[in-house]
Amino acid sequence: MATIRLGDKAPDFTADSSMGTLNLYDYLGDSWGILFSHPADFTPVCTTELGTAANFKPEFDKRNVKMLALSVDGAASHNEWIKDINEVQNTTVNFPIIADEDKKVSDLYDMIHPNADNNLTVRSVFIIAPDKTVKLILTYPASTGRNFYELLRVVDSLQLTAYHKVATPANWEHGQDVVVSPAISTDDAQEMFKKGITEVKPYLRMTPDPTA
Repeated sequence: MATIRLGDKAPDFTADSSMGTLNLYDYLGDSWGILFSHPADFTPVCTTELGTAANFKPEFDKRNVKMLALSVDGAASHNEWIKDINEVQNTTVNFPIIADEDKKVSDLYDMIHPNADNNLTVRSVFIIAPDKTVKLILTYPASTGRNFYELLRVVDSLQLTAYHKVATPANWEHGQDVVVSPAISTDDAQEMFKKGITEVKPYLRMTPDPTA
């Protein structure tokens, strides 16, 4: 079973889904991606999550992030479940749900944790950059639903720090001040960040969000 770490290439795969056969790399193209797994179809927490994910899709679209869910049940089951999700969450599920009955993708991404459950996936989240490297891995127990505001916040941080020499502090949200990379001298930082630098400590320099 694979162990995936940050910076690794996301394993490619081809699988059936609620929207037909899908190849991961082809589906993502040059976009960012978020792959999140669900323990099983017709489960209560997953029903709320997938409805919430559908409602958040416009926000992920704005950030050039393609969404992709997975459950160990089949595509026909997924499509029946989607009817329930759309009804009870007053939404339209508008992204594919991978059918993983043989657990091929679950094993590839180490989504089954035997000490939690031998057959069902935990709630895994993988954020994948356009170069297909894994930038974030989160693992929730089956009993805890995900916070999609946090997933958007992480995407904002990943995209900002991918293109600017900054890091984001605790509880940061888009538009708030960011941390200057420790690898940059204060003199260089003052040249680089025209909005100014605040030196809290020699190792902790803040600057306004360069994209805000």
